[in-house]
Amino acid sequence: MAVTVPARLGKALRLDAGQSVKLVNTYGSQVVDTWAFNAADLSEFMSMEHSRATIGGIFPHVGDSMVSNRREPILTLTEDTSPGIHDTLIAACDRYRYEKLGCEGHHDSCTDNLAAALGELGMAPPETPAPWNMWMNIPVAEDGSVSFEAPVCKIGDHVVLRAERDAVVVFSCCPQDMLPINGADCVPKDCHFEILP
Repeated sequence: MAVTVPARLGKALRLDAGQSVKLVNTYGSQVVDTWAFNAADLSEFMSMEHSRATIGGIFPHVGDSMVSNRREPILTLTEDTSPGIHDTLIAACDRYRYEKLGCEGHHDSCTDNLAAALGELGMAPPETPAPWNMWMNIPVAEDGSVSFEAPVCKIGDHVVLRAERDAVVVFSCCPQDMLPINGADCVPKDCHFEILP
């Protein structure tokens, strides 16, 4: 059964070791911040810096396992119908990010979405780890500079992620509407996922 993650919000789910989830970019332009935690110990979580060292690059490919902050496999990318541009460099948006961009007052953020989604399961994140930003397009230029660009995927593109241990996974439809990371129209949209049998 497909579960919608509403635009600007997040959802948490549990996966048993060996179980997979299919995450779909419903409208083809939405970035989805993705986290995974060891279900038995939330202080162990999927780590971008440890994963980059393990996979030897900044873009995971089909067959690559993302690892935890204890260097243990936690999620494996088993299928990807998109061009494979999934950012591992940029931190989750938060109130401070939006303040720096000139936002006044409250703005939804992936950091808040992580806490709210885990809260629905009676859990609290020990911190906000750097997320695996599905479909987020952050080109790195020859001089090392980065830019924030629209996704290069299309409607219905999906990834399949397999849990290598009992895990709690969180997806956040990034609410960024001040930069074009969710498309040139800067309008966050829904995505959806399905836990596979």
